[in-house]
Amino acid sequence: MDKLIMEDEVDDTDGAAGLAVLQRMFCEGFETGNADIVDELCAPDLIEHQFGLSGSGSAAIENVKAAIRDVHRAAPDLRFTMEDWAVEHETIWVRMRAVGTATGPFFGPPSGCHLDFAVVDVARVVDGVIAEHWGVPDRFAMLAQTGVLDRVLA
Repeated sequence: MDKLIMEDEVDDTDGAAGLAVLQRMFCEGFETGNADIVDELCAPDLIEHQFGLSGSGSAAIENVKAAIRDVHRAAPDLRFTMEDWAVEHETIWVRMRAVGTATGPFFGPPSGCHLDFAVVDVARVVDGVIAEHWGVPDRFAMLAQTGVLDRVLA
């Protein structure tokens, strides 16, 4: 990420501390493969709405941890840039750009292809942790860029 927002450097009245929590999830979780960060940044009763990860409580926590491991395995050099965001009360919307290389398995063997896709996340951050989350990575772009779509359509 270009500029890390530190939680202790912001005035929480504008939601920036919640924004920093989301940024940490991407930087310290998805970029590094550190699934343990989920225990720190997500509420134990997390409600997860993202397709393929949905659930609540411990099931949601485990699903998010598995996603971090899977994404990092598929593209260990993946980096996220927060390009846009909005905050209203405890709800935060972010639009990220993810760039990396598919050097690990992703719906088949590693392709070595360049990845560049958008991720839109919406989260409720309450008392410094993610209480509820909706994530929308551009899976179609990922499938097209890695050649998976070509294999399916062939």
